[in-house]
Parts: sequence; structure tokens; C-alpha cells
Amino acid sequence: MGALGARLGRVLRAGDLVILTGPLGAGKTTLTRGIGEGLGVRGPVQSPTFVLARTHPSLVGGAPLVHVDAYRLDGPDELDDLDLDFEGSVVVAEWGVGIVETRTDWIEIVIERPVGADDPDPVFDGNAPQAGKGADAEMEDWSQTLIEPRRITVNGYGPRWAGGVLG
Repeated sequence: MGALGARLGRVLRAGDLVILTGPLGAGKTTLTRGIGEGLGVRGPVQSPTFVLARTHPSLVGGAPLVHVDAYRLDGPDELDDLDLDFEGSVVVAEWGVGIVETRTDWIEIVIERPVGADDPDPVFDGNAPQAGKGADAEMEDWSQTLIEPRRITVNGYGPRWAGGVLG
């Protein structure tokens, strides 16, 4: 997710809007961290859940990143109350569908991850214990954390994205 975000961050510019949709734990904030890396902004990029929006200034003279958690907003009017600089920033809005896509151009990224008992078996990294071989053993470091597959759909809307999002 971080690598995809960094790649996307290198093509974004001031005035761009990215809407992220996905369940809790899908990787929306990790993707946004990558976007911040690609933009060269000051971090750390963390979830803005309790503050609604965080601005990360550029360290390289580019556009700042505005990271919005729109989950608790009731509509576009409440977003307007935050007085965000849409024209001078790259705005990434988690849970933003129905709230921020009132602009001419935007990117929507939908992240799906397995949830529930009907999901396929998790995918393990090369160092993780395999199913039936100590998978329930306590993991000593995060490099052995299960990696779940994700399905990512990226759609660009408006003239800015007519040729595709990532080229």
C-alpha cells in the first residue's frame, strides 16, 4: 500500500483530490503515508480520526498534503466548515464518498480486504509461520505479521484523469 501511495504521490499536484474507501484496517492511512512520501511532505502521516484533518507541509517546495477523515462529517457543508485549501493542496479524504467528490476532477480508490469466515486463506510473507506449523504461536516481531491480500480499484474522474491515473 505504501509503495502504491508513493507512486501516486509522485503524479499528484496542488488541487488534486483523492477519495479513499475501504473497511477499517484496509490500508487507507498506509496508502496516504505513501502519498505523503511521494509528495515529499513532513510526517509522520497518521490517521486524522480525532482531529478530522491534518496538514503536512512539503519539505521539497511542492504542494502540502491535507489528510481528511470524513467519517464523522454529515455532508459537504461540514467539510466546508473545515476551511481546507483544496486549490493549493493535495487532499486525501478517507470515507469521503458523498462528501467531497463535488469537484470536477478526483480520484477514487476503493480498497477491499478479506473480512469474515468466508474469506480465502490469508497470504503469509516468506518469514511468517505457515498454517498448521505454529501459526498460533506468539509472533515476536511485526515482520511475521500476516499479510492479507487486497483488491484495489482506482478510478479517475474528470479531464485531469482522462488519460489514466498512473500513466
